[in-house]
Amino acid sequence: MEQKPGRGGQSGLKVDKQFQYSTASEAQNRAEREALSEDCAGADAYMISEDPNSGEVGSPSFLIRLGNVPEFDEF
Repeated sequence: MEQKPGRGGQSGLKVDKQFQYSTASEAQNRAEREALSEDCAGADAYMISEDPNSGEVGSPSFLIRLGNVPEFDEF
């Protein structure tokens, strides 16, 4: 979701919705549908891996990035 300019005159982005799917295809389809929404600045679909023994979560592997989305290192 794109935010209107604040006092400093800069607009920004904020996460509006997050969904979890069990297949890459479902996640990609949802991102594509969300990106078509008038109030959506951009959408990502990504996969992450989690080690069930340690609970460690890996970096996301992006399936699709649509619209105005920040670079991963900006998080």
